[in-house]
Amino acid sequence: MPEKKPFGRILDVVRTIPAGKVATYGQVAVLAGNPTMTWARAVGYALHSNPEPGVIPCHRVVSKAGHCAASFGFGGAAVQRRLLELEGVAFTPEGCVDLERCAWDGVPAQTVQPLTGEQTELIEKGRLGEFSA
Repeated sequence: MPEKKPFGRILDVVRTIPAGKVATYGQVAVLAGNPTMTWARAVGYALHSNPEPGVIPCHRVVSKAGHCAASFGFGGAAVQRRLLELEGVAFTPEGCVDLERCAWDGVPAQTVQPLTGEQTELIEKGRLGEFSA
């Protein structure tokens, strides 16, 4: 069986991030097989072209400082933050994810947890450009 391409490996890692936890771009790069800065950027590109929004939880990936992505492909940082809040992810007073409480330890979720109806609706509105923050 041929080895998966980089985007496939990245998306496989992201699929296993449990609800209520976040990973950083760099962490996903390492777990997908390459710890370089170039790969951390590739994680962003892979997530922006997420072929299964609502299935692959790209909203669970944040910057190394815990910032949501202004270029989050499904409605921007406000939608990403709301999606995370719906899963119980805590934020600091400065507006960053509280990584001390919510950072993923890299252990894959035992089961894939489907998004809630509200989360799915937010992603769809963002994808269609209907979200106004």
